[in-house]
Amino acid sequence: MSVYVALLRAVNVGGTGALPMAELKALCEEIGFTDVKTYIQSGNVLFRSDRDEATVQKDLEGALAHKMGKSPGVLLRSRRELQAIADSSPFPHAKPNYLLVNFLPEPAPADVLEKLLAPGGEEVHVANKEIYVHYPDGSGRSKLKLPALKAGTSRNLNTVRKLAEMAREMEAD
Repeated sequence: MSVYVALLRAVNVGGTGALPMAELKALCEEIGFTDVKTYIQSGNVLFRSDRDEATVQKDLEGALAHKMGKSPGVLLRSRRELQAIADSSPFPHAKPNYLLVNFLPEPAPADVLEKLLAPGGEEVHVANKEIYVHYPDGSGRSKLKLPALKAGTSRNLNTVRKLAEMAREMEAD
């Protein structure tokens, strides 16, 4: 069975998309995923399934849509992908909690940075289906504008590392 890490968009952020992690865990178990684990309150869930990635995506989005009225969006990554993302951080000087990895559903377009506005000295690096953003003063006060980020969901580097570690432990079991 494969281990999947699902990152949900806009769940438990700013009061929108409220979904307690216990309910997310139960929903995943109801649709047949096993060894389900959640991590923090921002829509991170790990599980095992013998279904292929496309089916896992469809099944989870369908279950979330049924529960919430619409799917918040699900981005799947494997342990290997998460580990490579964490290991490839282009900003080694950045504090991990000031470096957000923005996970996209598909590769970023070649012209993604043409509409970038980074007035606070933010640094941006595009890597296939992820966009790394270093917020030197934190993301809360940032005036960064990058339209491509709306399609995805963000996790700080600490969270990415923890999810990769949790997935590694599941694979070892």
